[in-house]
Amino acid sequence: MNYFTLNNETKMPMAGIGVFTFTPPEAQSAIESALKDGVRLIDTANAYMNEKATGRAIRNSGVERGEIFLVSKLWPSVYEDEDAVEKTLARLDTDYVDLLFLHQPAGNWKKGYQIIEKAYKEGKVKAIGLSNFSIEQIKEIIDECEVRPQMVQVEAHPYFPQTELKAFLAKYGMGLMAWYPLGHGDKSLIEEEVFTKLAAKYGKSNAQVILRWHVQSGNVIIPGSRNPKHIHENFDIFDFELTQEEMAEIAKVDKNTRYYNATPEQVAAYADINPPFDTQE
Repeated sequence: MNYFTLNNETKMPMAGIGVFTFTPPEAQSAIESALKDGVRLIDTANAYMNEKATGRAIRNSGVERGEIFLVSKLWPSVYEDEDAVEKTLARLDTDYVDLLFLHQPAGNWKKGYQIIEKAYKEGKVKAIGLSNFSIEQIKEIIDECEVRPQMVQVEAHPYFPQTELKAFLAKYGMGLMAWYPLGHGDKSLIEEEVFTKLAAKYGKSNAQVILRWHVQSGNVIIPGSRNPKHIHENFDIFDFELTQEEMAEIAKVDKNTRYYNATPEQVAAYADINPPFDTQE
């Protein structure tokens, strides 16, 4: 396993599992399978409505909590709730989370950041992150915060490698966690000729080559899968290494094209969505 060292010296695994869109039973099953297979990074969120299932999976796995790097995200509708972190911890059945994001730049996100900062100082949060924030919004946080963010989670893949954002984050020792690391299942990306060629060379799948590209690019990845075989394959990327020439060849597929395009109005509307988090199974 490779590790990313955050700017507060915390180390996190560079590959794990995400449970976006998973029902509680699916999340629990997938996480239990992943932990059994050696995965130690888990990414969930208030809005995924499977935090309780995530906590059950960790508890049932028998893996010590200290060995697991647990990530969650506060949803905009709770950014002003002083007990938002405590309720998140209660659903996850844990005393702390290793990394806690603000999920979207909507609502009173500056207040939300202050709440996470407070939890960080109290030891309830080991690292702070921003999810789906722009460079300009990240700058606002950096200019005003007491605790600098450690990680930014955004869409990233070979068609949209986030080159400008990564250069900015590097100045502050901040990492990038990639969602849609395989391009939202887009076959045109996965079946690019360069990945097919490298997969044949290394005896891996095209998806494994892409995930390996992420790791060597310095990205933390959280591919989601409900299939134990695919979970294993997504994690089985640390026994080969792409050459510099191969990394440069992959860079040529960059189209500066993302799959998720939300308007400012759509993002702002997230603050008015208030899921019943505490009623989840």
